[in-house]
Formats: sequence, structure tokens, C-alpha cells
Amino acid sequence: MLENKFKQNLVKEIKEFFPGSMVLHMDPNEIQGIPDLLVLYGDQWAALEGKKSQNESHRPNQDYYVEKMNEMGFASFIFPENKDKVLAEMKEYFSED
Repeated sequence: MLENKFKQNLVKEIKEFFPGSMVLHMDPNEIQGIPDLLVLYGDQWAALEGKKSQNESHRPNQDYYVEKMNEMGFASFIFPENKDKVLAEMKEYFSED
């Protein structure tokens, strides 16, 4: 599956899984390595860096920003092989108060 197709399907699935959420595409040209998607849900957020497979290489700074943003809230690499696990972790994170 192409990365763009995976991300398109992922956005639809996130909006169904988290009703009322907003999914924003981040601009990689503004901050190189920033995660692809920002998910706003209630008063919380999550950042996701989509890859077409778990073996896909990471671009410079992607690991840094995913780790940094995960310390601030929730951030993760997401690909078809871990999608269900990451969405379950997001659900748990979003249900915390």
C-alpha cells in the first residue's frame, strides 16, 4: 500500500474512531521531521507520523520530534502493522483525565 493511501484511510478511520475529532495535516516544509498528522480530540491532542510499513526508513529529525511530542502529550509512528495498537493507545490516552 502506498503511504498516501494508508494516510487517507487512516484519517477516515481516526474520524470514525474518535467522533468529533479534527485531523490536521502538518506542513513538513515548516519544521523538517514534524509528524504528519495532528489529531485534536476534546481538550487533548496526538501527533502521528505515518509510514507505509514498519520497515520504512525515518527521515532526519522524525525520531526526535515523535519522542519530544510524546513527552508533551501523545505521539507515535503509525503503519499498517501497528495501526490497531496505536489507535488503542490513543483511545486510552484520550480517556485519561
